[in-house]
Amino acid sequence: MPGAVFLEGDRVELRTVDESDVEFLHQLVNDPRVRRGIAAVDPVTHAQEREWVDSRSDGDDINFVICNDGQPVGTIGLKPPNITTGASEVGYIVAPDEWGNGYATDALRAICGYAFEERRLHKVYANAYETNPASCRVLENVGFEKEGVHRDQGFVDGDHVDVFRYGLLAHEWQHTADESGRETDRDSWI
Repeated sequence: MPGAVFLEGDRVELRTVDESDVEFLHQLVNDPRVRRGIAAVDPVTHAQEREWVDSRSDGDDINFVICNDGQPVGTIGLKPPNITTGASEVGYIVAPDEWGNGYATDALRAICGYAFEERRLHKVYANAYETNPASCRVLENVGFEKEGVHRDQGFVDGDHVDVFRYGLLAHEWQHTADESGRETDRDSWI
């Protein structure tokens, strides 16, 4: 079973990355359907994945295993924030057999709440390939705005493709949280 629950969404828990996650993460990152969505071209060995998991305590990035009822369904993480601008990049992957269940959207909402409410970040941003419209929908469902296009910056299945840049600002998150009916009064969290 993955590590301890750190954050909870409506459908998923975000758990710390643990040694027991190596096999799941290794299979996930090498799945051809996943690799296409993130334009990964190099295979990742079991040893490389173990090394990545073991290095989680060494860096400033924050990574979680997305779980549904304790079972891993994906991963999500924030890169180290820019200390001047308060901006951090988010990335996520959900196992193809779990696509369409809303797990990525719920995990993204949870990590954005953490980024804005606990880490006091100013902005969370993400990149999505034009060949991955599902990822664009996830970002838009959480309130991210499409900020621009990096023309032909990606390379997927032998073709250059556009990469869309999305961003969400802290004050937009607050507005989104208020509209969704999510509790925003800090005293009610205790």
